[in-house]
This record gives sequence, structure tokens and C-alpha cells, in this order.
Amino acid sequence: MIFGYARKSTDSQKLHLQVDALLKYGVIEKNIYCDSISGSKVERENLNLLLSKVREGDTIVTWKMGRMARSVSHMLKLMSNFKENGVQFVSIQEPFIDTTSSYGKFVYTLFSAVAELERDILIERTVAGQESARRRGVKFGRKKGLSKEAQKKARLAKEYYCDESKGLTIKEIMKLLDIKSKPTLYSYLQYMGRRNCKTCEVMFWDKLQTVDNSYCDKHKDDKKEAEFLKKLESPINK
Repeated sequence: MIFGYARKSTDSQKLHLQVDALLKYGVIEKNIYCDSISGSKVERENLNLLLSKVREGDTIVTWKMGRMARSVSHMLKLMSNFKENGVQFVSIQEPFIDTTSSYGKFVYTLFSAVAELERDILIERTVAGQESARRRGVKFGRKKGLSKEAQKKARLAKEYYCDESKGLTIKEIMKLLDIKSKPTLYSYLQYMGRRNCKTCEVMFWDKLQTVDNSYCDKHKDDKKEAEFLKKLESPINK
């Protein structure tokens, strides 16, 4: 089946020229989809509708590629999707963009190669820039710790968690603070000093001890012994 697409950017423009060209090509009127929207806009209702209807073996025809694609990269993305789904594409005013012909397929392959080369160059430049920045001491990624908003939630989480008079459950605390998951809540509590003793697993509060190596007052000697044994096992003492 053959489908057509036409687009005008302003109300003052007319679609007659495009529609007439599509009809002359052989597209029946009910299979022509039209949008009245700027070419820079991402969402085009009737283009999306058209793309949802086409199937393998169908052909999409437009008066000019610029009526359908916002940019060269968008054009190549559309063409790639067409190729993957077995859909042919024809631009009436640009005969070199015609995947039904051998010449058109060659031009498409050439465009794709240029686009891939452009992507590779961009990646190389990005990696080189990152390596240069790292050598200058720039650190990438999210900053360690919690944001101010998260710190505020963490303080409230500890307050609710420790207040036995309120008797709030974990789910109730999460709902009050708009926390989406239990791991997030417990990470907030750990930030505020919630720890489990490595020996007896009893819960206590101590921000000075690390989460993975915490000992309650009753078992602090166990921590000293563990640290002593670790020193004995170190390569320096062997």
C-alpha cells in the first residue's frame, strides 16, 4: 500500500501543491496524512499516526524530505526505521531519495555512512575532552552525599523513625516524606547514623562508624580485635 505525507508550517501556506503531487504519484486521497505545524516541532500527530499504520512492503511518499524530517539526523533515523521495517520511501522532488531504486538505496547508504562517521568523530572528541579534564582533576558523575532536599528528608525520617509515641510504620514514614522505596528510606537513615552491630546485629546510632564495619558499645573490643588481626594479615607484616 502507498501512503502520502504533507505538511505546512503556517496557516497562510496551502497544501494543494503537495497533495496534488501525491495524488498524481498514485496515492489515494484517504491514505494522505497532513499536518499543519512548524518543522522544528518534534510531535506531529498525523505523522505519528501514519508511522503507526505502515507495514512491511508499504511505501511512504512525500513531496520533499523537508516536509517530513526536521533535520538530516532525523531523516536518517526515519530512513533507518523504514529499512528495519521493510518500508520504502520516496521523495517526489528529490529523486535521489528513493529507496525503491538502486540509485536511491546507494545514496541512502552514503548518507548513513556519513552520519556514522559524524557520530564516531563526536564520540572521539567527547572521550578526548573527558580524558583531558580528568588530567586536570575534574571529576565526573553525581556529587557524593545527599542534596539539601534529601538531607531534610533524612532528618525527618530519623525523627519519625525514633519517635515511638507516634508509632509510625515504615510505609507510613515513606508516604509522609514521599519516599518511593524502602532502600531509599534506609539510605537516609544510614546517612543519619543508623547502624547494625557486626557482631550481634543490634541497631544503634553512630555517624562516626562506617555502615559495613560498625560495632555497638558492648562489642567495641571485637572491632579492635578485627583491626589488629587485619594488620597482622597485611603484606607488610608477612
